[in-house]
Parts: sequence; structure tokens; C-alpha cells
Amino acid sequence: MKRTSSSFLYNKFQQELKDGNNIRFTRSCHVTSNLIHRLGLEAELQGHNGCVNCLAWNEKGSLLASGSDDVQVIVWDPFRHKLLSTIRTGHSGNIFSVKFLPQSDDNVIVTGAADCKIRVHDVKQREILHVFSCHAGRVKRLATVPDQPHLFWSASEDGTIMQFDLRNPEMCKGDHPRNVLVNLNDHIGPHAEAKCLTMSPLRPELLAVGANDPYVRVYDRRMLHCRGVVFPHDMPSRIFNVRSGSPTSVNSQSASSDFPSISEDKGLPAGCVQYFVAGHLPQKQQDYRKKYRTLASTYMTFGPDGSELLVNIGGEQIYLFDVSNKRRPQRYIIGQQLNSQTHADSKDAICENSNGYSKRCIDVGSNGFSNGVTKHIANSSLESSISSKVGKRGRYYGKPLQPAVEAIKKRANEVFESQNYSQAIHLYNQAIHMAPDLPILYGNRAAAYLKRNWDGDIYAALRDCYSAINVDDSHLKAHFRLAKCLFELSWVEEALDCLTLFKSKFPDYAASQTCEALEKDIRAAIFAKTEEYGTDGASPSSRGQTPSRWMESTADTTSFQEQTWRSSAFDYELRFCGHCNTTTDIKEANFFGSNGQFIVAGSDDGSFFIWEKATTNIVRVLRGDESIVNCLEPHPVTCMLATSGIDPVVRLWTPQPEDGKKNDREVINSDDAASANQKRMNADPLEVMLINMGYRLPGAGSLDQDDDTGGESPVSCRPS
Repeated sequence: MKRTSSSFLYNKFQQELKDGNNIRFTRSCHVTSNLIHRLGLEAELQGHNGCVNCLAWNEKGSLLASGSDDVQVIVWDPFRHKLLSTIRTGHSGNIFSVKFLPQSDDNVIVTGAADCKIRVHDVKQREILHVFSCHAGRVKRLATVPDQPHLFWSASEDGTIMQFDLRNPEMCKGDHPRNVLVNLNDHIGPHAEAKCLTMSPLRPELLAVGANDPYVRVYDRRMLHCRGVVFPHDMPSRIFNVRSGSPTSVNSQSASSDFPSISEDKGLPAGCVQYFVAGHLPQKQQDYRKKYRTLASTYMTFGPDGSELLVNIGGEQIYLFDVSNKRRPQRYIIGQQLNSQTHADSKDAICENSNGYSKRCIDVGSNGFSNGVTKHIANSSLESSISSKVGKRGRYYGKPLQPAVEAIKKRANEVFESQNYSQAIHLYNQAIHMAPDLPILYGNRAAAYLKRNWDGDIYAALRDCYSAINVDDSHLKAHFRLAKCLFELSWVEEALDCLTLFKSKFPDYAASQTCEALEKDIRAAIFAKTEEYGTDGASPSSRGQTPSRWMESTADTTSFQEQTWRSSAFDYELRFCGHCNTTTDIKEANFFGSNGQFIVAGSDDGSFFIWEKATTNIVRVLRGDESIVNCLEPHPVTCMLATSGIDPVVRLWTPQPEDGKKNDREVINSDDAASANQKRMNADPLEVMLINMGYRLPGAGSLDQDDDTGGESPVSCRPS
């Protein structure tokens, strides 16, 4: 507290001396750790009669607009907690998005709803200025940019992104609108749905789009132009090609196929879009589909400086992508390449990112499908022998740890041994933030990820193994854990290559029981994969066999160009875990603070989570709704957060006085809440739906209880 106060006074003093420090001072004090830990419920704004699905601040933060299932928009004074105006929108379906048009004196509001319509409202005159009926699916998101008072954009479940210019409303008239900027149907196929979109605040030419898949698309709007689509009268809910019945654009030139070749780009010029996806999700998507678990982007937003893109993936975690300094997904490079690459990049081995991940790009290999083999359960013989032979100050540990880092590492190792893997990861995150050049920290965090095994943890462990090896190629444990990660990810050929390198590099451990057991499981997985796909790699159907799962995974309607874009997709920088996002498809995640210091997101358990961006650690969990928190909108200039969800109220959260009173809304054990949410995300969808409706099912209590500790021993990943 003393350090925080002195820092505040120093910055205040600098502000008084130098005018140029005013903005810096304001941004640094907008949201601080102290204010976050004092955050509590200030008020509940009542006036809606249904779920509140969307919130929007005006530019100054003096007004808050909310849209609801009651098809009304309410404009609030957030500081006096007063209802200023109720807009009867005329929509006949749930309102999903509301926006103030910039430079309109906060008098023009745009709404998008489930009735497939977009309406433009004059707040003071209580008039509807425009009604746009050009979408054929639910309108899920609207977007604006500060310097464009006449333009806004929409994302709809008809698979299109449309651009609206109020100076030329005739572009969106009748069954043949001519304002389609992006038509996902051209490339994804007839079931494409646009779920969300956002514009970069500092680079408004960048348009990010999320769909009903795990891929994030960032378009350069300067390279796009509006096109037309055809709406048949007998199919009002989708966009269909008159000839074939499949969705397509009017100016599509494909005559022999519903989907274009690389030269038939359906009006999209080369280089106009870049794809991003968490490196493990393309393959995991196949497994999720079999469990009736869908992946879709439910919300995305650019950071304050425009270089970071935060995406909430429904059915998975929250990911932050760096759109300026992009990262390639990581797989495995065969031993010789890995060694040469590591030594060649030794000068760049120090990780630049505050979370400790190296920025170096690693080329991707081929992606195999899950083989269904039981995952390897190892004992501790190998890792115990490694610890005893290498010692506490082996050569691969590099320079000695700073006392503060050493203390955190020691505490992390202790909680790891007590099987509190989430807390161990929390502590390793802190240590890596303080010392991002120490391979032992990455190796230990990889061990904790392997043990915890939440969604995305195995791939995160793989990245940590690479980070450790990049710093020091002699890090024995990182090499062995890398082979484990590749096997757990079902990249079995790469796992065998990696284990072969490990055995040649560390021959003393090649005959260990654990190493031999892992190799046995890897070879069994390769054999099973060969049985399924054949030694020639041909599909079962081409050999006269039953297609079975091969048909499920390859029966794709994506265009060749879409496949090309996906194959060159970039990986994430940071990952935020703990919430659950499976029940609704409008769940948000936002930056909190003028510098984006914190991340906030709602959850299916009625809570909202606050993470520290630099470490990705959870810092607060607060109860924001009786059922589900969907919307979180940080105030643009002060430490205030507006939230909403299933309850028919809007809640305002601000720092509360330090008077010692208990915050009844705070969830004390954030680790337990995060663990329960992980179980909820992997539970049977019908069971989760019934639980959200208030039913208590036999055995469903396991969502909030620990797993049985009996049975097989877990993978041994003893930290160093």
C-alpha cells in the first residue's frame, strides 16, 4: 500500500510539473490493483422486464444504454442511478446489440435484434429514423468507429457482415441488398454464422470477425468493397444461391462448383485477411463435435493501443492475439532442425513477452486426428532420477534465481506437491513475469499444466517446453515433457520423433521404465492411426471401407481458399482460464483499464472474473447475476464496470470504501470456482442446461466437487 501511494504521489507531482504527463497519469490511475481489490456493487438499475443482453457507454461515459429481451432500450445516468429515457424500439425479437452513433450528440442509437432487423433511433424525438431489413438471420453485433458518424457495421447469423451508410440507405433495400462487406457463406459453406465483430480504435481499417468456428478473421477494410446478395422469397432465414440453393454472393463467378478455387476468390483480394486461432483448437474441434460441444467466438475487442485482440471462445477459453507481432503455432521440428534452430536463435532466446513466451515463430506440421488410444499414465521414476542426478544447480538452470523469484518458485513447488496445480501455475506465472529468461520456471509450469489438464493446458505446456528449450537446449525435463505433450495432443508421429531425440540426447534415461512405457503407448497410437487411415494415407472410402470417423472429419464444406487461410493462421499470445462459456453465445470479455491492464469476463455460474493481463492470473471473482453474466462494459474514463445477464437489471461496480466491511458478492476461493467451471464446460450439455434451470440432478454435484482421487496414478511431472 505504501509503495502504491508513493508511486501515485510521484506521478501526480510529475503531472503538475509537465503537461505531457497528464494523459499518462490519467491512464495509469484509471484502474489499479488497489481499486480492483476494492471493487464492489454500487447500484442495481431496474427498469427492464427481461434479460439484459447488451450494454454500451457513450464516448464521455456520461450515459449508459442497455438493450433487453423486453425489446426496449433504456438510457441511464450511471452516476445518479437514474433512468433518463425508455426507447420502444419496435423490434419483435430480443435485442442483442446497442450502440451510440459517434458525433451525434448522443442522440442517435442503433439496435440489432433477433427479428433480423436493425433500427436507428432518435432519442430526443423518440422517433425511428431507419429500419434496415436486409439481414436474413439474427443480428448479433454492431460496431462503430469514432470518426465515422454516418457508418456502422453488423454481424448476423446469416453469415454476412454488412456496412451501413446513413447517407445512402438505399444500399439496403428489398431482397437484393448491396452492402455486404464480407460473406462467410462463400468460404465456410451454407451453415456459416457471423457471431461478433469489432473495429480497431486506432486503426479503423482493421475489422475483426468471429463466426461459429474457433477462427478469428482480421480484414483490412481498405481492400474490401460492398457486394450484393440474393434473398429468395421462400427462404427468408438464410441467403441462398438461386441456382444451387447454397449461400453465395451475387457477383460469384463459380459455374461448376458451389465453392471457388484459389483464383475464384469471390471478390476478396489476396492479402485482405489474416486468420488467428489457438494452435490446438483446429484438431480439438473434431473431438468437441462428437460431444455436441461447439466452438464459436462470442465476443471480441481490440485493446487500447490496437495491437491486441481479445477473443472469448464459446466452449473454450479466452485468448489474446497480437495482430502486430504475430506468432506461428507451435508443433515439433525434428531433432536436427530443433537443435540448429535453438543455437541459431540463442541471442533471441530470452523471452520478450511478459508472460514468458518466446516470440520466435515455429513452422507447423501436419495435423492428425485423435486416435482414441488411452492416454499415457506414467510413474515418477524418470523424473525423480532426473532430479537426483542433475541437482538443484544443474547447468541448464542458467544464472541463479533472484531471492524473490526463488521464494515464489519454492512456494510453487510446495503447492504442486500438494496437488494444487492451479495455485502452482498462479505462482509460476508470477515468477516468470519477474524473470522471463529462466528455463526452469517454464519447465515447472509445463509440469503443472500437464497435471491440471484443463482445456488448452497440454498445448500451453508444449509452448512452455519450447520456451525452456529455446533458452537452454540441455533442459532434459523439457525435452521429455515435450514428447508427453505431443502424445497427449495426438500428434503421435511428432511425439515419436521427439522421444527418439530425447533418447539419443540423454542415453542414460533411454532404458528407464517411464521412457519405455511412453514409447510403447506412442507406437500403439501410431499403429491405431495406420489401421484407420492406411499406410498410404488414403481415406477408408477410397479403399472400399466404411468411412466412419474419417468422413466426419473430412466432410467439410469449406472452400480451398478458406483452407489456405486456416493453414496459415497465427497463434495466441496469452490465455485466460477460469470462467465457463457454454450456455449463451453473447458472453463478453473486455479490457479493463486505459492501458488494458486487466481482463474481465462473465461466466455461466453467475460470476464474473477479473484477470491481471501481465500474468494471466485471476485476481477477483464476484457474483454478478443469479444465473449467468453475459455483458461487462468498463467505463471509458473512470473505474466503473457495468454488468448484466439473465437478471432484468443492470449492475454498476465501483471501488468501495476501505471500511472493513465484508463484500458479500466476492467469491473467496477463486481456484475452486475456476475448477468447477472447467468441469461444467466438459459436462453433458443437457445436464448443464438443466442445472442452469435450477434442477438438481443425481451425480451432477460433481460439477462443484473434486474428482475421485482413486484409480490410476496421474502423469508424473515433478517440478525442478
